[in-house]
Amino acid sequence: MGPLALPRNSLKSHGHEPATNQPQPRRAPAPPHAALWLWSVLLGLLAWGASALRHWLLQSNAYDLGLFDQWAWLIGSGLDPISSMENVHVLADHGAWMFYGSGLLYWLHPSIHWLLASQALSLSLTAIPVWMLATQAGLSRRLCWFSCLLWWLQPLVFNVNLFDFHPETWIMPGLAMAIWCQRQQRIGVWLLLLALMLGCRDGLVLVTLGLSLSLLFQRRWTWAIAGTGLSGAWVLLLSHWLYPLFRNGEGPKAAGRMFSHLGDNFGDILFTLISRPWLAVTHIDLGSGAFYLMVLILPTLPFWRRNSLVILSAAVPLLLVNLNAEASSYRTLIHHYSLPLAVLSVTAAIDGMSLQPRRTFPRNGVIWAVSLWLALAKPWFFTGPYLDRVHMMGDAYQAISKLTPNDRVLTTSYLVPQISQRQHVTFAKRSQSEQAFNNDWNVFLLNPNHPGWGSNKRIQKRLLNEAEERYWTCKSWDSGLKFCRKPSSTS
Repeated sequence: MGPLALPRNSLKSHGHEPATNQPQPRRAPAPPHAALWLWSVLLGLLAWGASALRHWLLQSNAYDLGLFDQWAWLIGSGLDPISSMENVHVLADHGAWMFYGSGLLYWLHPSIHWLLASQALSLSLTAIPVWMLATQAGLSRRLCWFSCLLWWLQPLVFNVNLFDFHPETWIMPGLAMAIWCQRQQRIGVWLLLLALMLGCRDGLVLVTLGLSLSLLFQRRWTWAIAGTGLSGAWVLLLSHWLYPLFRNGEGPKAAGRMFSHLGDNFGDILFTLISRPWLAVTHIDLGSGAFYLMVLILPTLPFWRRNSLVILSAAVPLLLVNLNAEASSYRTLIHHYSLPLAVLSVTAAIDGMSLQPRRTFPRNGVIWAVSLWLALAKPWFFTGPYLDRVHMMGDAYQAISKLTPNDRVLTTSYLVPQISQRQHVTFAKRSQSEQAFNNDWNVFLLNPNHPGWGSNKRIQKRLLNEAEERYWTCKSWDSGLKFCRKPSSTS
């Protein structure tokens, strides 16, 4: 039996440094580069079209598309990237230094579609390293295509693409490529990819630690130590330098709010998970956690085998954090928190299929993946929930045309990303509305009938009534939208 009898990450593989101690992948036929790249780009463009349509239908939000669009615009304009919604520097949000690259694109031409397009294409192009993983495992050409289909048909991937924008989507091809590199014994490129992952979001340190954990199980000590050391150094850099510099040591707001039972900041939470992991297990809501796991793994579960366990072990740190989060958004197929797990689960399926690398094309597997995509992805939102603001689109775009670049605008969450390329914009959540007339906002663009996320009808009616009492100039539309401008003489 040839060397493909065992995948490179098999539990029976004990070597750690010399390539000769690792099963060597058979040289597979060259992948169909033109066809694979063409399909990846076409599907990426289609995904961009879907997210752009959602944005045009006023379904995108301040968190997080408006937030990142404002940061990118500020960087591209040479201004301090401090959000007017959170009063937070971009590096103090999640340490995402890679996001500075968006500033160059916004300098060339400021457009929110840089974010939407780059996200869609990054997710679709992750199929390229998925193909490389499949050929590395010795799968037939048909199974390589099936592996890519498994990725493209992940409900989580489709939903995350629609759910505004998050910079960690950029590095999903890098995560798949990092797994390929660690199996191909390319430690230099592997460490570089891990560093790029950490530069897209601090939470991805859970993934880099997970990859190191999987290498520990393979007894590849040098690799495991290197990955753990890089991850630990980044956490220390964030907690002892970057966050204190930009945010008085608080770190990302979600850390203390979502994981208060594990610690007060990002470093404490990570230390607790390592030193007292039982605290994480005892806090889990078993009912919601079991349902989350079920919908997360169903698309790829039929293709897992015993030899899939090694790469699945890399999911443990991130999975524990998601299960422990106070907010249920960490345990859905809509938000971005679980996206790296989709890469790991598809890789686990590839490892499972490598036991029969020349099996016939799994047509039943395609039916299974398509059925779950139809059941768990959200394309049908375009036939219902995403159309609930169509009646106010004309009014909204007419009102937006009345704004000037220097206006300081208090609006609704779903209108923020329509006007976020300015220094001062926020939405009417409680904390902002209480100080609205003391913070020099000179335009209110509100709709009490559709208050949006984080606000309510009472808050917006009070703001509009008080604006009229202060003799602001107001214009109303039939949809309930109202535009009020502070008199220039008192601005």
